Amino acid sequence: MSGDEAAHQPVLRDRVLALFAPVLAGGAATVVDTTLGLGGHAEALLTAHPDLRLIGFDRDTGALDHARRRLAGFGDRVRYVHTTYDRIGTVLDELGLPAVDGILMDLGVSSMQLDLPERGFAYSRDAPLDMRMDPTAGITAAEVLNTYPAAELTRILREYGEERFAHRIARAVVAERERAPFDSSERLVRLLHDTVPAASKRTGGHPAKRTFQALRIEVNGELDILRAAVPAAIDALAEGGRIVVESYHSLEDRIVKRALAAAAASSTPQDLPVELPGHGPRVRLLTRGAEKADDAEIRHNPRAASVRLRAAEKRGVRER
Repeated sequence: MSGDEAAHQPVLRDRVLALFAPVLAGGAATVVDTTLGLGGHAEALLTAHPDLRLIGFDRDTGALDHARRRLAGFGDRVRYVHTTYDRIGTVLDELGLPAVDGILMDLGVSSMQLDLPERGFAYSRDAPLDMRMDPTAGITAAEVLNTYPAAELTRILREYGEERFAHRIARAVVAERERAPFDSSERLVRLLHDTVPAASKRTGGHPAKRTFQALRIEVNGELDILRAAVPAAIDALAEGGRIVVESYHSLEDRIVKRALAAAAASSTPQDLPVELPGHGPRVRLLTRGAEKADDAEIRHNPRAASVRLRAAEKRGVRER
């Protein structure tokens, strides 16, 4: 393991291990880590369960390369797949796996992506405005800024960044790109600093935070993928299998909360006196609300400050 990989500790590692332990302790089992990243959670699970087999997804080829090096000692117990996590059902079908015992989703931008300036995710350093989690496909943040109409930019900033000054920022971007197209994060950060009112900057954190979040979500289609991924993951679980999801902002957590709540509820009409076959709850919730990191972990690993963890266990007969 490199020094950089050792420095990036997986968020809520011990809690993730505890949630999966009941379904992995009995011998051979399979877990899908849908956001492999640097492989921290995967390494912990593989170490704790010597018979475990793990399938690691990531849309970032660089992350997959890092994870391969970190997890090389586990040999053929690990399989690596370059894909987005909403394709879990398709991938498992291709691998000939009817179901798996555990699914982990550690959402959002990875530590590696934040720490590589050339990826353009961090507003603290000047870099090309890319922000693609998969650098081999899709549009860049620069293309969004330079081509989207003001109304569409406003919508993205408001919905994905929860930015109060979305319209003001969108107008400023459109005016500024007439002078020259955007290509670097520093220029965008300067515009945001000049556009967001001073009072908001004093109380709302860095003026670029919400805009960078909105651009990243738009570039990567994160919320649309997540809306499809959680139900697909529930479908892919064996009876008694568990899903654990770590979210890092309210938009992600809201989608996860609603999807798990819907799966935990009966679909039998309320006026019927008995449960209809096949209409009962599909999962049992394992967490009361969203769990957070404690102060000790946040001091050790600041990325844990915003985490919200939810988990559920599959009930009944799996249907696909």
